[in-house]
Amino acid sequence: MSDTAWINVVGIGEDGLDGLAPAVRRLVESSDVLVGGDRHHEKVPDFGGERLTWEGGFGAALDEIEERRGKRITVLASGDPMHFGVGATLGRRFGAGALAVFPVPGAFSLAAARMGWSIPDCRLLTIHGRPLENLGLYVSPGARLLVLSQDGGSPALAAALLTAKGYGDSTLTVLEHMGGPRENRIEGRAASWADDTVADLNTIAIDCVSGDGAVTLSRAPGLPDDAFEHDGQLTKREVRAATLAALQPLPGQVLWDIGAGSGAVAIEWLRLGEARRAVALENDGPRVARIARNAARLGTPALTIIEGRFPDAMAPDIPAPDAVFVGGGISEDGVLKAAWDALGHGGRLVANAVTLEAEQALLTFYRDHGGELVRLSIERAAPIGGKTAFRPMMHITQYSGLKA
Repeated sequence: MSDTAWINVVGIGEDGLDGLAPAVRRLVESSDVLVGGDRHHEKVPDFGGERLTWEGGFGAALDEIEERRGKRITVLASGDPMHFGVGATLGRRFGAGALAVFPVPGAFSLAAARMGWSIPDCRLLTIHGRPLENLGLYVSPGARLLVLSQDGGSPALAAALLTAKGYGDSTLTVLEHMGGPRENRIEGRAASWADDTVADLNTIAIDCVSGDGAVTLSRAPGLPDDAFEHDGQLTKREVRAATLAALQPLPGQVLWDIGAGSGAVAIEWLRLGEARRAVALENDGPRVARIARNAARLGTPALTIIEGRFPDAMAPDIPAPDAVFVGGGISEDGVLKAAWDALGHGGRLVANAVTLEAEQALLTFYRDHGGELVRLSIERAAPIGGKTAFRPMMHITQYSGLKA
């Protein structure tokens, strides 16, 4: 605990104050200000100090906490405040040194214990305040998912998503009010799930089982071309895998995909997970709509999509890139320079050219900035008459450069 900590962040379970260590319980009861949601406040019925809630939004509540600096402030959270909890939000606003955090077993730990599942072998997810489509990225044969629900309707929505992907034989176990007197367990198959609404406070354990026709897509770069809706403007599978390798995706980094077409490169970047972010820029309206549909269907609804031309369409609040891919507009004046200028130290620029004009632009840029030029030649087997032969795809000239 930091000597400068002035906000106590206390995880509290369904067993309320009785589940806290005596010293932590005294912190809560002796506070001047108690902050939390209605459900958390109900766990401390006899508190005599000031109460604050999140009703006006996190921003307003954080401002009110700031105004009370110097008082004994306790923020109540569910379970482990640092695991999909309010602790990270408080840390970003006030700094980690301002917090003294006291966790109790959270929903994931409790659910794993109820299921007898090893936490390292599970994927820990949340659809609380996040799109349901996020689940689609992690559905695969044999996967075990622990999911924080948005509300009582979440299990039915998850069951429908699994069934639509060919995973209707998957088992859903809904664990309600874990750790308290109202704890309850509901279990069933996704395809026959009949409980439209359960308790709002629930966690879903999903044991994924694939059936006939199941959609099974690896998260390794190079998804099949037909995984994407497109009008021909698509970085083909083999080239896409080479492009992602050249971009060197690192956890937490931001990609700009310029001239995104179908959004395939940005989507595959995001499918690698680990807090990566991506921005897809496309000038063509119908393609923008396709990018959105591809992102939702392939489990990356967090993709930021911008309609317009580069660089004019890039607003000041767009996060700066760690890597930029230029798949379209290479031969347009200033595009490569603007992409390079947007990068900071250690940023990567990758651009793929098909036309002679775009190749010439890459050659000029290569001479001025260094880096690497690679020619990618791909041939795919195809029927010719009654026989089979290799048909060459269009050659790709790929530039990659690291900004010093």
